[in-house]
Amino acid sequence: MKNEFSNEDKKWEVLNSEYLIRRPWLTARKDKVRLPSGVVMDEYYVLEYPEWVNVIAITTEGKFLMERQYRHGLQWIGYEICAGVCEKGETPLEAAKRELLEETGFGGGEWTPHMTISSNTSTVTNLTHCFVATGVERLSDPHQEATEDISIHLLSREEVRELLVNDQIRQSLMAAPLWKYFAEHHLL
Repeated sequence: MKNEFSNEDKKWEVLNSEYLIRRPWLTARKDKVRLPSGVVMDEYYVLEYPEWVNVIAITTEGKFLMERQYRHGLQWIGYEICAGVCEKGETPLEAAKRELLEETGFGGGEWTPHMTISSNTSTVTNLTHCFVATGVERLSDPHQEATEDISIHLLSREEVRELLVNDQIRQSLMAAPLWKYFAEHHLL
């Protein structure tokens, strides 16, 4: 049964699509679209990215594995959870385990899917797959890429909570799964 307020059949029709830039970390296209109302938008910009992953990693001692690094967009240094890109042919879980080991040297433990979110459903094509890994332990030294300058920190849940409450985790794709984790575990 169709609700008169429903937007079930409201998908836009792509009339034309043109790539403006195709680089490893930035692919942008301009679409010409027709809305269900008949209105044509000559310029609608979309950013294409591969699937992303992030991990709330908690050690066998109950410490949250956090990364601290500089982020040029905001010209800011702050705390984040481990995150990265799904390589071609990888499942999100495989990518999450690889990223955690590469960036921090930690691995193992029990892994659970936590949530799947979008940074902006309006203009980006990918999803971020979030995982919780409990009981992780140090397996090796980190193997960070030349462009990564990440320091690793083991924080208590109270310290992570304070970062969240005081808006010190600015990356929304990392703050959202942390807030959800804290809410589900009654840690707020």
